[in-house]
Amino acid sequence: MSLHLYVDSGRWRSHLRRFMEPAGTTIVPVTKGNGYGFGNATLAAEAAALGAGTLAVGTYEEISDVQKEFPGDLLVLSPWRPWHEFAVDDERVVHTISRVTDLHTLIERGGGRPRVVIEVLTSMRRHGIDPAHLTAVADALQHVSFEGFALHLPLVGDHLAEADRLSRQAFDTVPASPRTLWVSHLSAAAAGSLAKHHDAEIRLRVGSALWLGERGALRARGTVLDVHPVRRGDRVGYRQRRARRPGSLVIVSGGTAHGVALEAPSPVTGTRQRAVAVAKGGLEAAGQVLSPFQFAGRQRWFAEPPHMQCSMIWLPDDITPPAPGDELDLDVRFTTTTFDHISWA
Repeated sequence: MSLHLYVDSGRWRSHLRRFMEPAGTTIVPVTKGNGYGFGNATLAAEAAALGAGTLAVGTYEEISDVQKEFPGDLLVLSPWRPWHEFAVDDERVVHTISRVTDLHTLIERGGGRPRVVIEVLTSMRRHGIDPAHLTAVADALQHVSFEGFALHLPLVGDHLAEADRLSRQAFDTVPASPRTLWVSHLSAAAAGSLAKHHDAEIRLRVGSALWLGERGALRARGTVLDVHPVRRGDRVGYRQRRARRPGSLVIVSGGTAHGVALEAPSPVTGTRQRAVAVAKGGLEAAGQVLSPFQFAGRQRWFAEPPHMQCSMIWLPDDITPPAPGDELDLDVRFTTTTFDHISWA
């Protein structure tokens, strides 16, 4: 019994095909990490079936996951660093360069003309060369196969205005460069506008909006493994907490090993969000945490924090519990969840 992902493949793939056809923009599918819950090899095969010319991966270590499934070019999003052991002369691989010194080191390594994109520093301030320093790379670009500039934009703010400004600076500084921009976090419409404004080819890198953009086609479910009646005062779980009232203890597949109930910090920007965060913190301090599992139309409480392979869910005594072998729906974050099985309907 397992944590299961059910995919309405017709509906899901119809969304993928529509997404890949924006006017004036080339979509570059992205797969990285856990492959958005599907696995990188699976999404590489789907990208190949969609006719994508380039697939973007997060790290050099992920290339081995996808290179057999995807026959086209592979863009590595993490910047190249001198300590990477990956061969720099692989003709299928496009390296991201975010430091001037790394570009010179890459050239000194020899091995032909490596393919590179130059990442320009945006207001994200994660990786990239400051636009004011792009003149330092202009001469060195004659020693590589230069594939254009890359912009990793933030999720909030006026993306198009920033992309427009940085693109103009890059093209003006290196006028002989190919007019190609690799961008993230722009809409297809904004990317098309940018392409027209700069007479450039826009390659829009997309992950979540592509693979997870049709959430109605995806359903996560955990299998009920055991059900135990509990009386008020009974001790349960590793931590032997006492039941506050009679009910049922439901043991369901899906635990921390799958990524269930693991979450990244969320940005808290408004009064309501702060109130919710305070309320959740108070409940957690009292040992009460809502699980992602749903039953009888409601999200249910954990009896205790989830275990590696399963979770213990509390149901009150006025609800008829599920039976072993039944499945419970759960709301998961796909980028942190690993499923035991994927069923394609």
